[in-house]
Amino acid sequence: MYIKKLVHIFSLFVLSSISAQEMGFEEYNPKSTLVVEGVEITKAKFPFIDVHSHQRNMDATALSGLVSDMDKLNEGIMVNLSGGSGESLNAKIESIQKNYPNRFVVFANVDFDGVGKEGWSEKAAAQLEKDIKAGAKGLKIYKSLGLRYKDSDGNRVAIDDPRLDAIWAKCGELGVPVLIHAADPKSFWDPMDGENERWLELKTRPRRKRSATDPAPWEQIIEEQHRMFKKHPNTNFINAHMGWYANNLGKLGELLDEIPNMNVGIAAVIAELGRQPRNAKVFFEKYQDRILFGKDSWKPEEFPTYFRVLESDDEYFPYYKKYHAFWAMYGLDLSDEVLKKVYYKNALKLIPDLDKSLFPEE
Repeated sequence: MYIKKLVHIFSLFVLSSISAQEMGFEEYNPKSTLVVEGVEITKAKFPFIDVHSHQRNMDATALSGLVSDMDKLNEGIMVNLSGGSGESLNAKIESIQKNYPNRFVVFANVDFDGVGKEGWSEKAAAQLEKDIKAGAKGLKIYKSLGLRYKDSDGNRVAIDDPRLDAIWAKCGELGVPVLIHAADPKSFWDPMDGENERWLELKTRPRRKRSATDPAPWEQIIEEQHRMFKKHPNTNFINAHMGWYANNLGKLGELLDEIPNMNVGIAAVIAELGRQPRNAKVFFEKYQDRILFGKDSWKPEEFPTYFRVLESDDEYFPYYKKYHAFWAMYGLDLSDEVLKKVYYKNALKLIPDLDKSLFPEE
């Protein structure tokens, strides 16, 4: 009996060892043994404006819960980019004005179905003007434009399609910014092989994989966006996710120099900044007037990583999504002057009628 137990225990040990050796990359997620000083930052040093959030429900109960979480993070104002248009937008604005008029704003959205039909451009611009006059503080463009929308003839609608010019011009005329998400990380277009940094994300989320014909090359979509920015110099644009150039800040700097009406938001790309702290710090110092704070998905537990990357000089601390980044983060240790601009001052300049009394020195 004793020998049988030993054999059984040994067999389990062998099977466990074999299983561990055959473990796939999806399961491999080691804990660092490095011991260094550093503390998680759960509350931003200064009140901030999140220019990139999405909330479908903005009734009184939802807003109350959001404010409670926002106060814990030191979030002054949330910009809800999922405002919609017409009645749905008006309902959100009405709820905000009734409950928390100084803590939330919404951006309108345009439905690009119908591009090419007679009068579409004029009708879209007119509806956008109604939405802005109803209280929307800007326009949010989803990545569907450039990726999925087709015109009345079945052709892909390019971001710089001249039939959309009236929309961008209307935002410039009304003095509201356009926050636009174009394409996705270039890695989604690259071969899905051992050299692709987003391999795990594409493995676990295969619908994100793209190609030169699905629907067009990455470079083409990005260039369409830049041409549109240049064509409308009187309109301010916030390029979401740093225009997918957070991994190439040299190129992003060239674009900022070339396109003075383009600003960038850091939503969903903090992992790129956190792996190049010295380079990113130089970039933030140089372009401190054109970078805005944003998070994208509303998960309060993920904000501390943003605060820690921006504010601390900590080394090698974990990121929260392995499929986004399997590497560790480092702090940029930004100065108070730069932090204030990124957290709220730049947003106050671009987005009209925000409550400045929520922020120091304003």
